[in-house]
Amino acid sequence: PPRVSVYSRNPGEFGKENKLICHTSHFYPPNIVIKLMKNNKEIGDSYQTDLTFNHDWHFQLTKTAPFIPEKGNVYTCEVMHDGEQKVYSWGGKKAEPRCLIHSNFCGNN
Repeated sequence: PPRVSVYSRNPGEFGKENKLICHTSHFYPPNIVIKLMKNNKEIGDSYQTDLTFNHDWHFQLTKTAPFIPEKGNVYTCEVMHDGEQKVYSWGGKKAEPRCLIHSNFCGNN
């Protein structure tokens, strides 16, 4: 299964413009669908990078969308790969080198 990280460009603050990011990596075969969701509805105006691969032929793909965090809303990334769907939640924190794969939070927990 792919490794998935869900994070925002800046620390999550209610009412402030931000960018939701879902990064998938280390997967094969390359058939994957990523959806950024707000309260179980797909967020429009998203951008997806081109599918790229590493030296070992494992692939990576990133999807982003502008959003304004609002109290009570749930932001997730749905990943469908090779017939299996998983949902990953955004924890409101900014991307940092210490992000935990398959975790809801990045940075200091």
